[in-house]
Amino acid sequence: MEEYISLSQLNDYIFCPYSIYLHNVYMGTDESLYHATPQTMGKVSHSVIEAKKASNLASDLISMSVASEEYHLYGKIDIYKGREKRLIERKYMLKQIYQGQIYQLWGQYLCMTEMGYNVESLAFYEISTNKMISVEIPDDSDLSAFKEFLRKFKSFNPEEPISVNMNKCAHCIYCSLCDKTTSENVYQ
Repeated sequence: MEEYISLSQLNDYIFCPYSIYLHNVYMGTDESLYHATPQTMGKVSHSVIEAKKASNLASDLISMSVASEEYHLYGKIDIYKGREKRLIERKYMLKQIYQGQIYQLWGQYLCMTEMGYNVESLAFYEISTNKMISVEIPDDSDLSAFKEFLRKFKSFNPEEPISVNMNKCAHCIYCSLCDKTTSENVYQ
């Protein structure tokens, strides 16, 4: 049986595949060992979703579990606005939208459509600025690139050498715990 990929790991993998390994190693430990201000702010702002308090409209789905047999993905969406047929991923702050974040939203979209939901638009909602940022629904070319990305994700081996990007390492919450770098993260 082929393993399923968590939607939340799609962005992590692009940032640094090794961070997923480190996340699994340190999962269950004291988060204060590695969480920095951005993660803490994100977790606090995401608590509204977990408590299903982001909307009181009956047509809106909040923090719903989703899965795709075709793409072997699973996870949760933030908000599906039923009347607008819009899937929204909430982020506390978006200085820039990265490909991994887009892949995460596309993964949610693919799960939702496979589950029979009509999704006509995608967006990020930036909580700190109260701004909605539209994202295009993936076309055939996008889906080919996404499938290739998933193939690479599934074949990752944490024991193989990885290319270390010191700028990324400095912004990684696992930086001080990582055996691939001697850098300190910028949040200390």
